[in-house]
Amino acid sequence: MALAQMSADKRRDMGAAAMRTYPRIIQDWGLPEQDAALLLGVADSTYRRWRKDPNSARFDVNHLERMSLIMGIYKALQQLLPRSDAADSWLRRPNKNPLFAGHPPIERLRSGQVSDLYVVRQHLDAARGGGHA
Repeated sequence: MALAQMSADKRRDMGAAAMRTYPRIIQDWGLPEQDAALLLGVADSTYRRWRKDPNSARFDVNHLERMSLIMGIYKALQQLLPRSDAADSWLRRPNKNPLFAGHPPIERLRSGQVSDLYVVRQHLDAARGGGHA
């Protein structure tokens, strides 16, 4: 089922499930709460409310897309870099790939744009296919 066709109840259920997992990903990555909200495309106060009470999360299609991309990035890093410390710090380490111009990938993600989440996810998925992140 396409995200746009998903019922509000289904989005609520998925949002609640995602908000039970997402704070652990952010913690693993060592990112501040402000980055967690920015990546998800919500205000800091909304993120704090959703984190405190995952059932209050009201995900729209944009939030679901962002969460899918973030979880895909997390999974790809775990597969590419099986040592937890390496996988979890990848976003914060300078990267020579032209996509990141020597900066940590998190700097690109801090634009807050879904397209940057997509680019990072695509980069990691390509690396899983035979390259190196």
